[in-house]
Amino acid sequence: MPDIKLCLEALSALSGCNVEQTSGASQLTPQDFINIVALREFYKQEGFKELEYPSLGKLSVQDQDCEDIYSSPLTLTEGPSTAGPEQSLRTTVKINPQDFFHPQYDYDFTNIKDGDTKFTRGNEQYIRPCGWNRAALRVVQKYDGGDTWLGTGKDAWPVSYNGHNMDGSLGIILTRDKSVVEEPKFLDVAAASLVAGETRGRGVYSTPDIKMAEKYCKKFKSKVDRKTYKVVLQNRINPEKRTKCQREDIWLVYIPEGFNDVQTRAIVQESIRPYGLLLMQA
Repeated sequence: MPDIKLCLEALSALSGCNVEQTSGASQLTPQDFINIVALREFYKQEGFKELEYPSLGKLSVQDQDCEDIYSSPLTLTEGPSTAGPEQSLRTTVKINPQDFFHPQYDYDFTNIKDGDTKFTRGNEQYIRPCGWNRAALRVVQKYDGGDTWLGTGKDAWPVSYNGHNMDGSLGIILTRDKSVVEEPKFLDVAAASLVAGETRGRGVYSTPDIKMAEKYCKKFKSKVDRKTYKVVLQNRINPEKRTKCQREDIWLVYIPEGFNDVQTRAIVQESIRPYGLLLMQA
């Protein structure tokens, strides 16, 4: 498994929080982290500056421009602080590595090359994260309905990777996927976007292609070894909630107009489940 401190820095980079180690119970689960990562991207697309998350309060959705932001302590302190305004607003989150990570399922893909070998998950091609080192997240037996979603068969959920700033700026036009039963409202919105010349679907984007995810991944400079790393979450995506876009390497979890914070979070939670934290030296 990658160094625990390095993993905590990676979680900090993804979530926009200051993630610290504790011997007590973790404040957040792996599912909470993908919720926060996805919601921060979505609310940023919608033009908001912050989101409200249970037990954490308000979180900024604005990006830190400096890759070195994680190389110095960012904890909230009493009294005067020399930290910048964005740093001082970072929420501190404590997790216990023993109940958050699952080393039994770690896998180092750093020196692996699949070539023409094909893999599938849920009848979709699984592009393995070759070149990355995966720290497994503790998600086994954490969801109702068992662990079929995490399997390799036809009933498993396909693999996706989260991207950073992956949205309508990619020129995505929504198209109907006949294998997915879609809501009429969604089809109306998709059709309207074509008429209006808009290309952005409203929702959370991910990709089945690790190379695409790498182009849009977060980076951070570690205080562990002073090296810069790329970080991506490896997820499974509910095939009933996923909509394919015109580009086959982009998937969308559609969020209807008018949904409130609770409804939006519920859609993300039932659509995307994380199972690996991927790290690669930049």
